[in-house]
Amino acid sequence: MTLDLSRQEAVQKAADAGIPAALADLGSLVRIPSIAWPAFDQNALVQSADAVAALLRGTGVFDSVEIKRAAIPGTDEIGQPAVLATRAARNGRPTVLLYAHHDVQPPGDEALWDSPPFEPTVRDGRLYGRGAADDKAGVMAHVGAVRAIAEVLGDDLDLGIAVFIEGEEEYGSRSFGQFLSDNLDVLRSDVIVVADSGNWDERTPGLTVSLRGNARFTLTVRTLEHASHSGMMGGAVPDAMLATVKLLATLWDDDGAVAVEGLAVRDAATPPYDEATLRAESGLLEGVTPIGRDSILSRIWNKPSITVTGWDATPVEAASNTLAPQTSVVISARVAPGQDAEEAFAAVEKHLRAHAPFGARLEFTDIDCGDSFLVDTSGWAVEEARAAFADGYGVDAVDVGIGGSIPFISDLVREFPAAQILVTGVEDPHARAHSPNESLHLETFRNALVSEALLLARLNARTI
Repeated sequence: MTLDLSRQEAVQKAADAGIPAALADLGSLVRIPSIAWPAFDQNALVQSADAVAALLRGTGVFDSVEIKRAAIPGTDEIGQPAVLATRAARNGRPTVLLYAHHDVQPPGDEALWDSPPFEPTVRDGRLYGRGAADDKAGVMAHVGAVRAIAEVLGDDLDLGIAVFIEGEEEYGSRSFGQFLSDNLDVLRSDVIVVADSGNWDERTPGLTVSLRGNARFTLTVRTLEHASHSGMMGGAVPDAMLATVKLLATLWDDDGAVAVEGLAVRDAATPPYDEATLRAESGLLEGVTPIGRDSILSRIWNKPSITVTGWDATPVEAASNTLAPQTSVVISARVAPGQDAEEAFAAVEKHLRAHAPFGARLEFTDIDCGDSFLVDTSGWAVEEARAAFADGYGVDAVDVGIGGSIPFISDLVREFPAAQILVTGVEDPHARAHSPNESLHLETFRNALVSEALLLARLNARTI
Protein backbone atom coordinates (compact mmCIF):
# COMPACT_ATOMS: atom_id res chain seq x y z
CA MET A 1 0.00 0.00 0.00
CA THR A 2 1.01 3.62 -0.51
CA LEU A 3 -0.28 6.86 0.94
CA ASP A 4 -2.74 8.32 -1.58
CA LEU A 5 -2.40 11.97 -2.52
CA SER A 6 -5.73 13.15 -1.06
CA ARG A 7 -4.96 11.60 2.33
CA GLN A 8 -1.44 13.00 2.27
CA GLU A 9 -2.82 16.48 1.64
CA ALA A 10 -5.35 16.03 4.45
CA VAL A 11 -2.63 15.00 6.91
CA GLN A 12 -0.46 17.92 5.86
CA LYS A 13 -3.35 20.35 6.29
CA ALA A 14 -4.32 18.93 9.70
CA ALA A 15 -0.74 19.06 10.96
CA ASP A 16 -0.35 22.64 9.76
CA ALA A 17 -3.62 23.67 11.40
CA GLY A 18 -2.43 22.15 14.68
CA ILE A 19 0.73 24.25 14.93
CA PRO A 20 -0.77 27.05 17.10
CA ALA A 21 -2.05 24.52 19.66
CA ALA A 22 1.27 22.67 19.63
CA LEU A 23 3.18 25.89 20.25
CA ALA A 24 0.84 26.86 23.09
CA ASP A 25 1.42 23.47 24.71
CA LEU A 26 5.15 23.81 24.12
CA GLY A 27 5.09 27.14 25.95
CA SER A 28 3.41 25.48 28.92
CA LEU A 29 6.10 22.79 29.01
CA VAL A 30 8.91 25.34 28.79
CA ARG A 31 7.55 27.06 31.91
CA ILE A 32 8.31 23.92 33.93
CA PRO A 33 11.99 23.89 35.05
CA SER A 34 12.36 20.13 34.65
CA ILE A 35 16.06 19.70 35.47
CA ALA A 36 17.14 16.19 36.43
CA TRP A 37 20.29 17.24 38.29
CA PRO A 38 19.81 16.61 42.02
CA ALA A 39 20.71 20.19 43.00
CA PHE A 40 17.41 21.35 41.47
CA ASP A 41 13.79 20.88 42.52
CA GLN A 42 12.87 17.35 41.51
CA ASN A 43 9.15 18.04 41.84
CA ALA A 44 9.38 19.94 38.56
CA LEU A 45 10.25 16.69 36.78
CA VAL A 46 7.12 15.07 38.19
CA GLN A 47 5.06 18.05 37.06
CA SER A 48 6.62 17.89 33.60
CA ALA A 49 5.97 14.15 33.25
CA ASP A 50 2.35 14.67 34.32
CA ALA A 51 1.93 17.39 31.70
CA VAL A 52 3.38 15.24 28.91
CA ALA A 53 1.24 12.27 29.93
CA ALA A 54 -1.87 14.48 29.82
CA LEU A 55 -0.98 15.64 26.30
CA LEU A 56 -0.60 12.06 25.09
CA ARG A 57 -3.85 10.94 26.72
CA GLY A 58 -5.55 13.87 25.04
CA THR A 59 -4.80 12.47 21.60
CA GLY A 60 -7.24 9.63 22.25
CA VAL A 61 -4.93 7.26 20.37
CA PHE A 62 -3.20 5.19 23.03
CA ASP A 63 -4.28 2.03 24.81
CA SER A 64 -2.09 2.95 27.78
CA VAL A 65 -0.31 6.06 29.04
CA GLU A 66 1.83 5.63 32.16
CA ILE A 67 4.49 7.47 34.12
CA LYS A 68 7.20 4.98 34.99
CA ARG A 69 10.65 4.86 36.56
CA ALA A 70 13.43 2.31 36.37
CA ALA A 71 16.27 1.37 38.69
CA ILE A 72 19.74 2.78 38.11
CA PRO A 73 21.98 -0.29 37.77
CA GLY A 74 24.70 -0.60 40.37
CA THR A 75 22.99 1.76 42.80
CA ASP A 76 20.07 1.84 45.22
CA GLU A 77 18.52 4.73 43.28
CA ILE A 78 15.69 4.91 40.78
CA GLY A 79 15.68 7.08 37.70
CA GLN A 80 13.58 10.11 36.89
CA PRO A 81 9.96 9.85 35.72
CA ALA A 82 9.50 8.88 32.09
CA VAL A 83 6.27 8.77 30.10
CA LEU A 84 5.36 5.61 28.22
CA ALA A 85 2.36 5.53 25.87
CA THR A 86 1.49 2.52 23.72
CA ARG A 87 -1.03 1.27 21.18
CA ALA A 88 -0.87 -2.07 19.40
CA ALA A 89 -0.55 -2.38 15.63
CA ARG A 90 -3.45 -3.80 13.67
CA ASN A 91 -3.92 -5.43 10.27
CA GLY A 92 -0.26 -6.16 9.65
CA ARG A 93 0.96 -2.60 10.08
CA PRO A 94 4.39 -1.81 11.55
CA THR A 95 5.05 -0.33 14.97
CA VAL A 96 6.98 2.91 15.44
CA LEU A 97 8.67 4.06 18.65
CA LEU A 98 8.83 7.84 19.10
CA TYR A 99 11.52 9.08 21.51
CA ALA A 100 12.17 12.51 23.01
CA HIS A 101 13.02 13.81 26.49
CA HIS A 102 11.22 16.24 28.78
CA ASP A 103 14.14 17.12 31.06
CA VAL A 104 16.31 20.12 30.26
CA GLN A 105 19.72 21.58 30.99
CA PRO A 106 20.13 24.01 33.90
CA PRO A 107 19.77 27.63 32.78
CA GLY A 108 23.31 28.64 33.76
CA ASP A 109 23.93 32.32 34.43
CA GLU A 110 20.50 33.90 34.03
CA ALA A 111 22.10 37.31 33.54
CA LEU A 112 23.21 36.07 30.10
CA TRP A 113 19.63 35.47 28.98
CA ASP A 114 17.80 38.24 27.11
CA SER A 115 14.51 36.98 28.57
CA PRO A 116 13.83 34.69 31.56
CA PRO A 117 14.89 31.11 30.71
CA PHE A 118 11.61 29.54 31.81
CA GLU A 119 9.32 32.19 30.37
CA PRO A 120 8.69 31.33 26.70
CA THR A 121 9.23 34.46 24.62
CA VAL A 122 8.79 34.95 20.87
CA ARG A 123 11.23 37.29 19.10
CA ASP A 124 12.04 37.53 15.40
CA GLY A 125 10.46 34.24 14.43
CA ARG A 126 12.01 32.25 17.29
CA LEU A 127 10.68 30.92 20.59
CA TYR A 128 13.21 31.49 23.39
CA GLY A 129 13.40 29.45 26.58
CA ARG A 130 15.26 26.56 28.17
CA GLY A 131 14.03 23.38 26.50
CA ALA A 132 12.21 25.27 23.74
CA ALA A 133 14.42 23.40 21.26
CA ASP A 134 16.13 20.66 23.30
CA ASP A 135 13.95 18.72 23.61
CA LYS A 136 10.45 19.81 24.51
CA ALA A 137 9.98 20.78 20.87
CA GLY A 138 10.76 17.14 20.07
CA VAL A 139 8.04 16.09 22.52
CA MET A 140 5.54 18.41 20.84
CA ALA A 141 6.54 17.30 17.34
CA HIS A 142 5.51 13.79 18.38
CA VAL A 143 2.30 14.94 20.04
CA GLY A 144 1.32 17.21 17.16
CA ALA A 145 2.04 14.54 14.55
CA VAL A 146 -0.06 11.97 16.40
CA ARG A 147 -2.90 14.48 16.74
CA ALA A 148 -2.86 15.10 12.99
CA ILE A 149 -2.95 11.48 11.87
CA ALA A 150 -5.60 10.63 14.46
CA GLU A 151 -7.79 13.44 13.11
CA VAL A 152 -7.42 12.40 9.47
CA LEU A 153 -7.19 8.61 9.67
CA GLY A 154 -9.67 7.93 12.46
CA ASP A 155 -10.56 4.24 12.49
CA ASP A 156 -8.11 3.64 9.62
CA LEU A 157 -5.19 4.29 11.96
CA ASP A 158 -3.68 0.80 12.24
CA LEU A 159 -0.10 1.82 12.95
CA GLY A 160 1.34 0.61 16.21
CA ILE A 161 2.78 3.54 18.17
CA ALA A 162 4.90 3.60 21.30
CA VAL A 163 6.02 6.91 22.76
CA PHE A 164 8.89 7.04 25.24
CA ILE A 165 9.56 10.49 26.71
CA GLU A 166 12.61 10.21 28.94
CA GLY A 167 13.16 12.30 32.07
CA GLU A 168 16.94 12.26 32.51
CA GLU A 169 18.65 12.51 29.13
CA GLU A 170 20.55 15.64 30.16
CA TYR A 171 21.73 13.85 33.32
CA GLY A 172 23.26 10.85 31.60
CA SER A 173 20.23 8.59 30.94
CA ARG A 174 21.35 6.55 33.93
CA SER A 175 18.25 4.33 34.04
CA PHE A 176 17.70 4.21 30.26
CA GLY A 177 19.03 0.71 29.67
CA GLN A 178 17.07 -0.70 32.59
CA PHE A 179 13.92 1.08 31.41
CA LEU A 180 14.27 -0.62 28.03
CA SER A 181 14.74 -4.02 29.69
CA ASP A 182 11.74 -3.47 31.98
CA ASN A 183 9.45 -2.51 29.10
CA LEU A 184 10.95 -4.52 26.26
CA ASP A 185 7.75 -6.03 24.90
CA VAL A 186 5.77 -2.80 24.59
CA LEU A 187 8.75 -0.85 23.21
CA ARG A 188 9.70 -3.40 20.55
CA SER A 189 9.29 -1.64 17.20
CA ASP A 190 10.05 -1.85 13.51
CA VAL A 191 11.07 1.81 13.30
CA ILE A 192 12.46 4.12 16.00
CA VAL A 193 12.33 7.90 15.58
CA VAL A 194 14.72 9.75 17.91
CA ALA A 195 13.71 13.43 17.80
CA ASP A 196 16.78 14.90 19.49
CA SER A 197 19.06 16.08 16.72
CA GLY A 198 19.38 18.99 14.31
CA ASN A 199 18.84 20.14 10.74
CA TRP A 200 21.11 21.47 8.01
CA ASP A 201 19.69 24.99 8.32
CA GLU A 202 16.42 26.78 9.09
CA ARG A 203 14.82 25.65 5.82
CA THR A 204 16.54 22.35 5.03
CA PRO A 205 15.84 19.15 6.94
CA GLY A 206 18.67 16.96 8.12
CA LEU A 207 18.63 13.20 8.45
CA THR A 208 21.33 12.35 10.96
CA VAL A 209 23.43 9.47 9.66
CA SER A 210 26.35 9.62 12.09
CA LEU A 211 26.95 10.68 15.68
CA ARG A 212 30.25 10.92 17.51
CA GLY A 213 30.68 8.96 20.71
CA ASN A 214 31.77 10.46 24.01
CA ALA A 215 34.25 9.62 26.75
CA ARG A 216 33.78 11.94 29.71
CA PHE A 217 35.76 11.80 32.95
CA THR A 218 37.15 13.79 35.86
CA LEU A 219 40.93 14.12 36.08
CA THR A 220 42.49 15.06 39.42
CA VAL A 221 46.12 16.21 39.46
CA ARG A 222 48.12 16.22 42.72
CA THR A 223 51.64 17.53 43.36
CA LEU A 224 51.74 18.55 47.07
CA GLU A 225 50.65 17.18 50.41
CA HIS A 226 49.36 20.61 51.39
CA ALA A 227 49.12 24.17 50.08
CA SER A 228 52.18 26.40 50.36
CA HIS A 229 52.96 30.12 50.10
CA SER A 230 53.63 30.93 46.41
CA GLY A 231 56.30 33.45 47.32
CA MET A 232 58.17 31.20 49.71
CA MET A 233 58.12 28.06 47.53
CA GLY A 234 57.26 29.26 44.03
CA GLY A 235 59.95 28.59 41.46
CA ALA A 236 61.09 25.38 43.10
CA VAL A 237 57.85 23.53 43.81
CA PRO A 238 55.37 22.68 41.02
CA ASP A 239 51.83 23.30 42.09
CA ALA A 240 48.89 21.34 40.71
CA MET A 241 47.74 24.24 38.52
CA LEU A 242 51.09 24.42 36.71
CA ALA A 243 51.16 20.66 36.22
CA THR A 244 47.58 20.61 34.95
CA VAL A 245 48.09 23.45 32.47
CA LYS A 246 51.18 21.80 31.01
CA LEU A 247 49.50 18.40 30.90
CA LEU A 248 46.33 19.61 29.20
CA ALA A 249 48.36 21.47 26.57
CA THR A 250 49.73 18.16 25.31
CA LEU A 251 46.26 17.06 24.18
CA TRP A 252 46.35 19.34 21.12
CA ASP A 253 48.94 20.30 18.52
CA ASP A 254 49.68 23.86 17.41
CA ASP A 255 46.70 23.83 15.02
CA GLY A 256 44.33 22.83 17.80
CA ALA A 257 43.88 19.32 16.37
CA VAL A 258 43.77 16.45 18.86
CA ALA A 259 47.26 15.00 19.39
CA VAL A 260 46.40 11.74 21.16
CA GLU A 261 47.69 8.54 19.61
CA GLY A 262 45.02 5.86 19.32
CA LEU A 263 42.03 8.10 18.59
CA ALA A 264 40.48 7.13 15.27
CA VAL A 265 39.31 9.26 12.35
CA ARG A 266 36.41 8.30 10.10
CA ASP A 267 37.03 8.62 6.37
CA ALA A 268 33.78 10.01 4.92
CA ALA A 269 32.85 12.81 2.56
CA THR A 270 31.16 15.96 3.86
CA PRO A 271 29.00 18.59 2.12
CA PRO A 272 30.35 22.05 1.33
CA TYR A 273 30.52 24.27 4.41
CA ASP A 274 32.69 27.38 4.59
CA GLU A 275 34.38 29.33 7.36
CA ALA A 276 31.84 32.17 7.10
CA THR A 277 29.04 29.75 7.93
CA LEU A 278 31.03 28.34 10.82
CA ARG A 279 31.56 31.83 12.20
CA ALA A 280 27.88 32.72 11.88
CA GLU A 281 26.66 29.52 13.54
CA SER A 282 29.27 29.29 16.29
CA GLY A 283 29.75 32.93 17.26
CA LEU A 284 33.49 32.73 16.58
CA LEU A 285 34.95 36.16 17.34
CA GLU A 286 36.54 38.26 14.63
CA GLY A 287 40.25 37.58 14.51
CA VAL A 288 39.94 34.19 16.23
CA THR A 289 40.80 31.37 13.82
CA PRO A 290 39.17 27.94 13.57
CA ILE A 291 41.15 24.95 14.82
CA GLY A 292 42.06 21.65 13.19
CA ARG A 293 42.77 20.63 9.61
CA ASP A 294 40.92 19.36 6.52
CA SER A 295 37.30 20.22 5.76
CA ILE A 296 35.45 21.97 8.55
CA LEU A 297 32.65 19.42 8.74
CA SER A 298 35.11 16.53 8.82
CA ARG A 299 36.58 18.09 11.97
CA ILE A 300 33.12 18.21 13.57
CA TRP A 301 31.57 15.01 12.24
CA ASN A 302 34.38 12.55 11.59
CA LYS A 303 37.32 13.43 13.85
CA PRO A 304 37.82 13.33 17.61
CA SER A 305 37.77 16.47 19.73
CA ILE A 306 38.69 17.11 23.34
CA THR A 307 37.17 19.84 25.50
CA VAL A 308 37.79 20.84 29.12
CA THR A 309 34.23 21.44 30.32
CA GLY A 310 34.91 22.12 34.00
CA TRP A 311 37.80 23.17 36.22
CA ASP A 312 37.87 23.06 40.00
CA ALA A 313 40.07 26.05 40.76
CA THR A 314 40.10 29.00 43.14
CA PRO A 315 37.76 31.68 41.75
CA VAL A 316 39.27 35.05 40.82
CA GLU A 317 37.59 36.91 43.67
CA ALA A 318 39.05 34.48 46.21
CA ALA A 319 42.56 34.31 44.73
CA SER A 320 45.45 34.12 47.20
CA ASN A 321 49.20 33.71 46.94
CA THR A 322 49.01 29.96 47.30
CA LEU A 323 50.44 26.95 45.52
CA ALA A 324 47.48 24.61 44.98
CA PRO A 325 48.18 21.02 46.09
CA GLN A 326 45.58 19.54 43.75
CA THR A 327 43.03 20.49 41.12
CA SER A 328 40.41 18.65 39.10
CA VAL A 329 39.11 19.11 35.56
CA VAL A 330 36.28 17.51 33.62
CA ILE A 331 37.32 16.36 30.16
CA SER A 332 34.91 15.50 27.37
CA ALA A 333 36.43 13.59 24.46
CA ARG A 334 34.21 13.25 21.38
CA VAL A 335 34.95 9.99 19.58
CA ALA A 336 34.90 9.51 15.80
CA PRO A 337 32.02 7.38 14.48
CA GLY A 338 33.06 3.75 14.39
CA GLN A 339 35.45 3.79 17.33
CA ASP A 340 34.56 2.17 20.64
CA ALA A 341 34.24 4.85 23.34
CA GLU A 342 36.02 2.81 26.01
CA GLU A 343 38.90 2.22 23.60
CA ALA A 344 39.07 5.98 23.05
CA PHE A 345 39.07 6.67 26.79
CA ALA A 346 41.92 4.20 27.24
CA ALA A 347 43.92 6.08 24.61
CA VAL A 348 43.36 9.43 26.33
CA GLU A 349 44.21 8.00 29.75
CA LYS A 350 47.41 6.44 28.39
CA HIS A 351 48.40 9.76 26.82
CA LEU A 352 47.80 11.74 30.01
CA ARG A 353 49.72 9.31 32.19
CA ALA A 354 52.62 9.32 29.75
CA HIS A 355 52.78 13.13 29.68
CA ALA A 356 52.24 13.95 33.38
CA PRO A 357 54.84 16.65 34.13
CA PHE A 358 57.11 16.70 37.20
CA GLY A 359 55.86 13.26 38.24
CA ALA A 360 52.41 14.63 39.08
CA ARG A 361 49.97 12.04 40.38
CA LEU A 362 46.83 11.50 38.31
CA GLU A 363 43.47 10.07 39.29
CA PHE A 364 40.62 9.28 36.87
CA THR A 365 37.06 9.18 38.24
CA ASP A 366 33.44 9.56 37.10
CA ILE A 367 34.23 7.83 33.80
CA ASP A 368 31.24 7.78 31.43
CA CYS A 369 31.56 6.32 27.93
CA GLY A 370 28.93 6.35 25.19
CA ASP A 371 29.42 4.81 21.77
CA SER A 372 29.05 6.52 18.42
CA PHE A 373 26.34 5.67 15.91
CA LEU A 374 26.21 5.10 12.16
CA VAL A 375 22.84 4.81 10.42
CA ASP A 376 22.17 2.12 7.83
CA THR A 377 20.63 4.28 5.09
CA SER A 378 19.57 1.36 2.90
CA GLY A 379 16.35 0.52 4.76
CA TRP A 380 12.79 1.27 3.68
CA ALA A 381 12.17 3.49 6.71
CA VAL A 382 14.89 5.90 5.52
CA GLU A 383 13.18 6.08 2.12
CA GLU A 384 9.87 6.90 3.78
CA ALA A 385 11.54 9.56 5.94
CA ARG A 386 13.20 11.21 2.96
CA ALA A 387 9.87 11.37 1.12
CA ALA A 388 8.09 12.79 4.19
CA PHE A 389 10.81 15.43 4.70
CA ALA A 390 10.67 16.47 1.05
CA ASP A 391 6.90 16.99 1.28
CA GLY A 392 6.95 18.61 4.71
CA TYR A 393 9.82 21.03 4.14
CA GLY A 394 9.48 21.45 0.41
CA VAL A 395 13.16 20.56 -0.13
CA ASP A 396 15.13 17.33 0.02
CA ALA A 397 16.81 16.31 3.24
CA VAL A 398 20.59 16.48 3.65
CA ASP A 399 22.41 13.56 5.26
CA VAL A 400 24.23 15.11 8.20
CA GLY A 401 26.70 14.00 10.80
CA ILE A 402 26.43 15.40 14.30
CA GLY A 403 29.45 16.27 16.36
CA GLY A 404 27.52 15.66 19.56
CA SER A 405 26.62 12.32 21.08
CA ILE A 406 23.45 10.42 21.92
CA PRO A 407 24.98 7.50 23.82
CA PHE A 408 21.71 5.76 24.62
CA ILE A 409 21.22 4.89 20.94
CA SER A 410 23.68 2.03 21.49
CA ASP A 411 21.18 0.69 24.06
CA LEU A 412 18.43 0.85 21.44
CA VAL A 413 20.61 -1.01 18.95
CA ARG A 414 21.41 -3.67 21.53
CA GLU A 415 17.81 -4.26 22.61
CA PHE A 416 16.18 -3.84 19.18
CA PRO A 417 18.73 -5.04 16.62
CA ALA A 418 16.12 -5.45 13.87
CA ALA A 419 14.67 -1.94 14.24
CA GLN A 420 15.47 0.82 11.76
CA ILE A 421 16.57 3.93 13.68
CA LEU A 422 15.85 7.41 12.33
CA VAL A 423 17.55 10.30 14.11
CA THR A 424 15.67 13.52 13.38
CA GLY A 425 15.21 16.83 15.12
CA VAL A 426 13.66 20.26 15.35
CA GLU A 427 16.80 22.30 16.00
CA ASP A 428 18.56 24.55 13.50
CA PRO A 429 22.21 25.67 13.75
CA HIS A 430 21.23 28.80 15.70
CA ALA A 431 19.21 27.01 18.41
CA ARG A 432 21.98 27.35 21.04
CA ALA A 433 20.92 24.22 22.89
CA HIS A 434 22.56 23.99 26.34
CA SER A 435 23.50 27.68 26.14
CA PRO A 436 21.88 30.94 27.27
CA ASN A 437 19.16 32.16 24.90
CA GLU A 438 18.27 28.69 23.63
CA SER A 439 15.58 29.05 20.99
CA LEU A 440 13.40 27.28 18.46
CA HIS A 441 13.00 28.52 14.91
CA LEU A 442 9.23 28.50 14.51
CA GLU A 443 9.16 27.70 10.80
CA THR A 444 11.56 24.79 11.33
CA PHE A 445 9.26 23.46 14.05
CA ARG A 446 6.27 23.70 11.75
CA ASN A 447 8.05 21.81 8.99
CA ALA A 448 9.38 19.17 11.39
CA LEU A 449 5.93 18.50 12.86
CA VAL A 450 4.28 18.31 9.43
CA SER A 451 7.02 16.00 8.16
CA GLU A 452 6.63 13.64 11.11
CA ALA A 453 2.86 13.49 10.62
CA LEU A 454 3.45 12.60 6.95
CA LEU A 455 5.99 9.95 7.99
CA LEU A 456 3.51 8.35 10.39
CA ALA A 457 0.82 8.38 7.70
CA ARG A 458 3.23 6.71 5.26
CA LEU A 459 4.11 4.05 7.83
CA ASN A 460 0.40 3.46 8.43
CA ALA A 461 0.05 2.67 4.71
CA ARG A 462 2.71 -0.07 4.86
CA THR A 463 2.32 -3.72 5.69
CA ILE A 464 5.09 -5.88 7.08
